[in-house]
Amino acid sequence: MKEVPMPYIKANQAGIVILVLAALAFREPWILAALWVIQTAGLLLGGQWNLFVRIAKPYLAVSGRQTQALELQRFNNTLAVLFLTLSLIAFALGWTIAGYVFALMLLAAAGAALMGVCIGCVVYFQYKQFIARRRLRT
Repeated sequence: MKEVPMPYIKANQAGIVILVLAALAFREPWILAALWVIQTAGLLLGGQWNLFVRIAKPYLAVSGRQTQALELQRFNNTLAVLFLTLSLIAFALGWTIAGYVFALMLLAAAGAALMGVCIGCVVYFQYKQFIARRRLRT
């Protein structure tokens, strides 16, 4: 199973938190659009295309560090892109409050992950449990 070093994941989470906070502080949805591009590039082209990881990589020691399964990291990245997409759609429709609510949901998830509580991991585990139970019934 392919693994991703945790320092890379933390760099991505920190980048998400910083840009979402900037978007909220300056009330500029285009910052969320830039974050969407960064996260989508990382998701579609692989983690090496994530701007936050590319910037932090030379400064991070990853040897002997904890890792996370690539599958789980991709799931969490997909959730980030989903929240950003919903936020940007809401802004495009003129639903400013909904746009900020989705951005705040992403901020909460990334912030919690930086503090060691991976909400996406819990969702992923529950999803896997649901699939396993469904297979047992059929």
